[in-house]
Amino acid sequence: MSRLDAQFAFLLEADKLRTIERQNLILDCSRRENSAEHSWHLALYALVLAPFAAPQVDIFRAIRMLLLHDLVEIDAGDHPITAEADWAAVAAAEQTAAQRLFGLLPEDQGAEFLALWQEFEAAETPDAQYAKQVDHCQPMFQTVYGATPLNWHLDVVRQNLDGGRAAALKHSFPQAYHHAQAKLGRASDIDCSQLTTRLAFLNEADKLKQITRASKLGDGSRHENSAEHSWHIMLYAWVLAEDSTAPVDVDRVLQMLLLHDLVEIDAGDAPIHGVLDPQELAAIADKEQAAATRLFGLLPADQGRPLYEIWQEFEAAESPDAVFAKSIDRVQPVLLNLLNGGGSWLDYDVSLPQLDARVGAKIQRGAPQVWTYVRSRVEPWFREAGRL
Repeated sequence: MSRLDAQFAFLLEADKLRTIERQNLILDCSRRENSAEHSWHLALYALVLAPFAAPQVDIFRAIRMLLLHDLVEIDAGDHPITAEADWAAVAAAEQTAAQRLFGLLPEDQGAEFLALWQEFEAAETPDAQYAKQVDHCQPMFQTVYGATPLNWHLDVVRQNLDGGRAAALKHSFPQAYHHAQAKLGRASDIDCSQLTTRLAFLNEADKLKQITRASKLGDGSRHENSAEHSWHIMLYAWVLAEDSTAPVDVDRVLQMLLLHDLVEIDAGDAPIHGVLDPQELAAIADKEQAAATRLFGLLPADQGRPLYEIWQEFEAAESPDAVFAKSIDRVQPVLLNLLNGGGSWLDYDVSLPQLDARVGAKIQRGAPQVWTYVRSRVEPWFREAGRL
């Protein structure tokens, strides 16, 4: 098995995390959240709440932990904090799952990923402790800010604050603890304004979970949404960074991909095979620019402006980091279409030359070896379908 074979075996297996439903509802309370989009939202939380982290915390190591932390649920399932479970058995099952999943990768990457996952689980280092804090905050705020939260979900938050894992936030992240208490109607005189200004952005970002893309999941069961897509391509970029045409700062690439689709909250998704008219593409670009101004403008200027500039850099696709990020953004849907029997290629009547022009050229620019590998695997599908 080649190195790329092993890397793609892991990345395609990771797609299954989207089928794992959590107890929490998304913010509009229309459905349960899945563990892939949850992982994306946690990464965004970690980035945006960085001003509250201890000085020694490496925010981007924490983000990497959060991208990986729930992958074990593919084998072990999700276990809400309210569940009655043999937690020692759950921990053992998760350890076995981690060994299997990260064992799909080349040995060096598998060891790196497993060590990060274990560090998160142990919660002894500053990076892991910060990642755990974020993991405790997001479900809590997603509930108390929910459009129509279930009463028993609110009870779970109360119990969690009173004696569960979130109780530790009283000392480690007091603004989060006291603001959650205030949202539950409990008096608090702590100034939480530095947190609430950032929660406005994080709550708005939850809407990305409702943006449907043209691509379907690997099993073909439904169309993917842009939040879980963003999580998946962050994994792609991390795993495949060594194949970039130029050296890249992987953490900057991950930041670009974490943020890049947020503008779809206002502008919607523009399928690469569905929107081809230059005037229509220009109109979409204008909508996305306005969306970026609005969304990043929800944050304090000293934080929103740098994130806006990272988004602009990605869109311009001129720096090595942005060129690679743009390339990787195109890889994942190709593999999903191959897994699910054609997907958007059938929906938009795509031929192999069209795929080469619209997708291959962009991947070739930033990761030519990846495109050579991927094309060799999709060409038989197009040949059999008579779409050469």
